[in-house]
Amino acid sequence: MTEPSHLAVQRSEAVSPETGCAELRICIRVPTDLEVVEEAVDLVARHCLASGVSAQQARFNLRVALCEALSNAIIYGNGLDPRKSVDIEVSLADQLVTVRVTDEGSGFDPDTVPEPSLPDGIEATTGRGLFLIRRLVDRVYFNNRGNAICMVLRRA
Repeated sequence: MTEPSHLAVQRSEAVSPETGCAELRICIRVPTDLEVVEEAVDLVARHCLASGVSAQQARFNLRVALCEALSNAIIYGNGLDPRKSVDIEVSLADQLVTVRVTDEGSGFDPDTVPEPSLPDGIEATTGRGLFLIRRLVDRVYFNNRGNAICMVLRRA
């Protein structure tokens, strides 16, 4: 019998050094287990709703984008290795919601992922999740290593 998965959550309030505005930070450590994706996404969405993020953004854009990013981190980044984990960091500031998902993998080059809406990418078996993320959030960027995605939504 396997040990049940659990999420480690840390919530704190601080003043952003960049903007000088108050912000709420939520940090979640997720085991490399696809069965916890829905629970982690629900947890983030609830915190966002409670912090005044619009229901449309929290219930659709944020949920779908985070689900895709977290699933990609577990499957491709960590290679489903149960010894690894994924970190989710959420920052809720006045105008922006920033979500960073970091895995323990070696990373990838997002510029090499085929665009599934273009002729060369239609037959590709990868890239659809990243395609969705880029359409659902206002800004997406990756760290240099390619093992962390940062998604930014402007509050509606």
